[in-house]
Amino acid sequence: MTGIDLAVFIIYLLGITIFGGTFFSKNKSASAFTLGNGKVPGWVVTMSFFATFVSSISYLALPGIAFMNNWNAFVFSLSIPIAAVIAIKYFIPIYINLNSPSAYTYMEQRFGSWARIYVSLCYILTQLMRVGTILYLLALAFHAILGWDISIIIIITGIVITFYSVLGGIQAVLWTDAIQGIILILGAVVFAVYIIFSMPEGPFQLFEIAKANNKFSLGSFGTSLSQPTFWVVLVYGIFINLQNYGIDQNYVQRYMASKSEREAKKSALIGGLLYLPVSALFLFIGTGLFVFYNLNLGSVPFNIDSGGNGDGIIPHFIVNELPMGIKGLLVASIFAAGMSTISTSFNSTATVFLTDYYLKYTKKISSEKQSLKVLYLSSIVISIIGIGIGIAMINVKSALDVWWKMASIFSGGMLGLFLLGTFSKQKNVKGAIIGVIAGIIVILWLSLSNIFLGEEALGNQFHTYLTIVLGTATIFLVGFLFGLVNKNEKS
Repeated sequence: MTGIDLAVFIIYLLGITIFGGTFFSKNKSASAFTLGNGKVPGWVVTMSFFATFVSSISYLALPGIAFMNNWNAFVFSLSIPIAAVIAIKYFIPIYINLNSPSAYTYMEQRFGSWARIYVSLCYILTQLMRVGTILYLLALAFHAILGWDISIIIIITGIVITFYSVLGGIQAVLWTDAIQGIILILGAVVFAVYIIFSMPEGPFQLFEIAKANNKFSLGSFGTSLSQPTFWVVLVYGIFINLQNYGIDQNYVQRYMASKSEREAKKSALIGGLLYLPVSALFLFIGTGLFVFYNLNLGSVPFNIDSGGNGDGIIPHFIVNELPMGIKGLLVASIFAAGMSTISTSFNSTATVFLTDYYLKYTKKISSEKQSLKVLYLSSIVISIIGIGIGIAMINVKSALDVWWKMASIFSGGMLGLFLLGTFSKQKNVKGAIIGVIAGIIVILWLSLSNIFLGEEALGNQFHTYLTIVLGTATIFLVGFLFGLVNKNEKS
């Protein structure tokens, strides 16, 4: 990177950090830190929803997948409108009426303390894995550009994000999300335009070569359950996005930070729908890079050329092909994507720890000063663990695959229990417990059977993406049917 590129990136990094830190004076209470006191404009919440969807997982891994394969990952995006409509009708009103900083208070009201602990613990594990994955991908990009050690980059990035997340609270997270969302869209558009007009015979050459190589395919429409077919990814996407909208603390805090229920519904819908064209843009960039290197317009890295993962293709292109100035903008946009998601995870996980553990099991009556101290310290601890996971992810085959698989395992039955609580008219505590146990058994069987039984294990007949689908369905169906049999429980 030239001096101009570094200046662009450093100005962005310092600017976003200082701007986020300016919200420190507005965090006089735990409520202000976690919910923002309802003073955040609607468009900021909308862009924050969008930025939560987008991360370095999207910015680096989606182009990498399109470069190596096709547009099968876009099917995940197509599931968002389905999940958004269900959330608007059923999920958001629940949380607005509940009026709690934590999404998991609802679980305790429906099924008792055990449900709250189970779901909140699953959420914390999922977020730690998410933070680590994104920190790794950010470091991967910067390593390719400056050659710094990946572990050092992960540590520095984690510290910077922790700084403004801890100082600024949810208001800093939402406002920086909005700014970072704009930056990452701008960076992606510039990237796509540059590739299109790099074609020797004009823009249409890109589409002709991509079509000839079946690069726009959404995957097989077959009925196999062991492959990531169109239907497997679509069903997986519906369940994951229902979980995002329905029981993800990141989203619930944004509902509560909105000025009204109507504003919450509007922001959730528009923010989610905005991800569709942007994710398509990321995949298009990956397809464009395939054509670019297929025409021998640049040299492909050896590890990618020899069948490795495609996560490094974006950094490689930035370093070797982009002109001065644009490199800095693109690196900034990649960091914007990652920083917005990580800061959200820090704030939401700290909120869960305070509300669902500290206030409940240690000091039910706590001063605002003490609550803020807990939020600050827990954010720092979460940061340290996330940094450790990021370092542990170095040299993985594909960050997106690892993230999707781990999300399915850790999040397991969260959605199933939530759906049971939402759509079952009975208290049904026993049914919920039995359903969760059955769901955990199914999840462990799908995840670990190949280790003990080998490739012929029955669990291998289902793709990893179906882990959350089958686990959720088991919890809901077992719990619901048990409730029908035992109708004597109070409604």
